Amino acid sequence: MSWIGGKKSLRELIVSLFPLYYERYIEVFGGAGWILFHKNPGNDFEVYNDFNSLLVNLYRCVREKPNELMDALRYCLNSREDFDYIKNCLARDSPVSDVQKAAWFYQQIRYSYASGLTSFGSQPHDIWSNFPLIEQAHRRLAKVVIENKDFEKLIRQYDRPVSFFYCDPPYFETEGYYKNVGEDGFTEKDHIRLRDSLMKAQGKFLLSYNDCEFIRELYNAPGIQIDAYTRINNIKQRYDGGSQFPEILIANYDMQERGLSIPAQMNLFDIRAPRFTSDEE
Repeated sequence: MSWIGGKKSLRELIVSLFPLYYERYIEVFGGAGWILFHKNPGNDFEVYNDFNSLLVNLYRCVREKPNELMDALRYCLNSREDFDYIKNCLARDSPVSDVQKAAWFYQQIRYSYASGLTSFGSQPHDIWSNFPLIEQAHRRLAKVVIENKDFEKLIRQYDRPVSFFYCDPPYFETEGYYKNVGEDGFTEKDHIRLRDSLMKAQGKFLLSYNDCEFIRELYNAPGIQIDAYTRINNIKQRYDGGSQFPEILIANYDMQERGLSIPAQMNLFDIRAPRFTSDEE
C-alpha cells in the first residue's frame, strides 16, 4: 500500500545492496513494508517495527485475523463523510476492537489524498480488490515478529554480530509529513540518536535518507559508505512529470559485495586464440 516515504520505487535497488550474510533482518521503520515484502523470506529471523501503533495494529490483524479484517472492510463506503468520521474516531482513540481499528486505519490510508491520512482523496477505489493482497500479506507475515518500539530500544534488543538493520527514518526537514512518530515528532535530536545507536551496533546497517549536507556530515566517519541515487518524486509527480528526488544510502559495509560475489558470465568473444611464433608456424 502507499505510505509517506514508501520505498516502492527503490525496493529492487535496496534489496540488491543487502550484505551477503546475515541471520537476523530487522526493519526498524517498517512503514508500508515495501522492503520486507520484496525480499525473499529465506531462513533469516525477521522483525518488522514501527512506532505508529495504528500501523502496527493493522499488520498484527493482517497476520492474525485476516478474515475478520476483510469482513470489517467488506461493506465500508468510499465517502467523505465516512472518511471524516473514521479520522475523528481514530484521533480520539475510540474504544473499539483491534480489528475495527485496523479496518478504519486501512480505510484512512486507502481513501486519503496521497495516503497522507489527513484529507479525503476523492478517488474511486474498490477495496474488495485489496483482499487478495491482504491474504498474501497474511501468509508472508506468518513468521515475522511485529514490534511497536522506539528505534533505540529495538536496535539494542535485536543487535547481534549477525544482525542486519534496514532503516528508513523520517527524512530530515520533512518530518512534518509523518504521523504518529513520537510525542514531539521526529526531531534533529532523534536523527543524532539514530546515528549514535547504529554506530554502536555490532551488526550491519543500511540506511535510507534524503541527500542533504546535515545527514552527510552526520555519517561522515571511517568505515561508512555513502552512495547517491535518485527516484521519482511521487508527490511532485502529479503536477511536475519526471520530477526526481535525490536520496542517499548509507551503510557500514561494502554495498557492492553482493554484486561482486556473482560469478561473471564467460563471453566466448573474449577468449583469444594462442599466438604462435614464426618457428612454431
